[in-house]
Amino acid sequence: MRLSDLLKQTGMGPDLDGEVTGLTADSRAVKPGYIFAALAGTVADGRTYIRSALENGAIAVLTDRDYDASQCPVYCHQVNNPRQELALLAARFSGAMPETIVAVTGTNGKTSVAHFVRAIWQEMGLQAASLGTLGIVTRDGAEDLHYTTPDPVLLHQRLADLQKSGVTHTVIEASSHGLDQNRLDAVPVVAGAFTNLTHDHLDYHASKESYLQAKLGLITRVTAESGCAVLNADSDQYYTFSDAAKARGLRVISYGRAGRDLKLLDVSSHGNGQQLTVEIAGNRDSIDVQVAGEFQAMNLLCALGLVMGSGGDLSAALAALPDISNVPGRMELVAKSYDGAGIYVDYAHTPDALETVLRALRPHAENKIVAVIGCGGDRDKGKRPVMGKIAADLADKVYVTDDNPRTENPDDIRSEIMAACPGATEMGDRAKAIELAIKAAGAGDVVLIAGKGHESGQDIGSEVIPFDDRQVARDIALKTGGSHV
Repeated sequence: MRLSDLLKQTGMGPDLDGEVTGLTADSRAVKPGYIFAALAGTVADGRTYIRSALENGAIAVLTDRDYDASQCPVYCHQVNNPRQELALLAARFSGAMPETIVAVTGTNGKTSVAHFVRAIWQEMGLQAASLGTLGIVTRDGAEDLHYTTPDPVLLHQRLADLQKSGVTHTVIEASSHGLDQNRLDAVPVVAGAFTNLTHDHLDYHASKESYLQAKLGLITRVTAESGCAVLNADSDQYYTFSDAAKARGLRVISYGRAGRDLKLLDVSSHGNGQQLTVEIAGNRDSIDVQVAGEFQAMNLLCALGLVMGSGGDLSAALAALPDISNVPGRMELVAKSYDGAGIYVDYAHTPDALETVLRALRPHAENKIVAVIGCGGDRDKGKRPVMGKIAADLADKVYVTDDNPRTENPDDIRSEIMAACPGATEMGDRAKAIELAIKAAGAGDVVLIAGKGHESGQDIGSEVIPFDDRQVARDIALKTGGSHV
């Protein structure tokens, strides 16, 4: 593709109008024929790497209007919002995308909703994929992405790959970072969902209000004007989102206990999942599902709303729900202890998520809940004592251990949690903490290992060491006379 065609610029001289071979915002990844996006970030300013990008063969630079382009030897494409422009160019360059794309945002529940949407579509006989924290997931397996919402260049490359492989339906997790940085602005989202908004990512967002505004971007900017907003009617932010949706003429599907369209009436837990009583379009129905916890019932309804909002057949979607399996690392029952205590792994790494999963597990515990918790390093420090207090209030025995300390001193992280959870046992070694928790659980107890969920590695310093909570728990259970599930 010629540079002038990609940028839709006329009158560009032949000495500047080269053949574009790729786009990137990383000067180290520039190859001959690339456009380099010199973006001002929170850590580094891409404009300081323009010279390096040119040395690597960049034929054009995309940047903001503040940059002095007088000495730039290649075409300098200056716009008011270069991040949004990069998304538009990436979509134009990569071309094809699956015909039906939906997205979900919210502090908690994105991964579960995306998993459920993909699974429902697949049960309906559609070629579907999900893209987010678990990577790109299709019937053929998963490919790691390293980010919940990848940069627009990678995002559109993968969407094009999915379309070429025959995928027609895709659900995307829209993180607050991704929305704030306009990564999804060129994706034709026909239905956008909002799950909830709680304490998280205040290390990146300046305030709770800016965090909210980032999430709102899915409704105010990304979802197509003829599209649908699927909103949690039980959330405190419901009317903020519904007002924004109505202002753009979006159809609104509300779900939850207070939902109008997908109303949750009752939840009855049983050994393999729960029985849901719902009211949909005025009709009452009872659905048996294989997932535990009312919060997962809510996520199933959200997924159902996205399928409906994107044109899916309601009867076929409802028929698919009993066959939907749980999400890897989300309230996942992975093993039983010697005394029969259920051992669960969950990704809960925010205060609201930890509280939600602990409350959801209480009906499954005849006696005690034994919890293993930690907090990530180089992330929002404010949630550490909050999570410690929640664990102290809602669990009967707590082990505070290392999560992903990254470059922070793990002792400091644990001490900030312990300050609000003084009765907990502190054990930095995560595997040892899990072993102690499993050994401490007796008949009728439940063990929760929270924080890392599906992750297969632990970030310590600049290294990622192999560590999977699910496998570690299974190995310890077997070693101590328990069993896999």
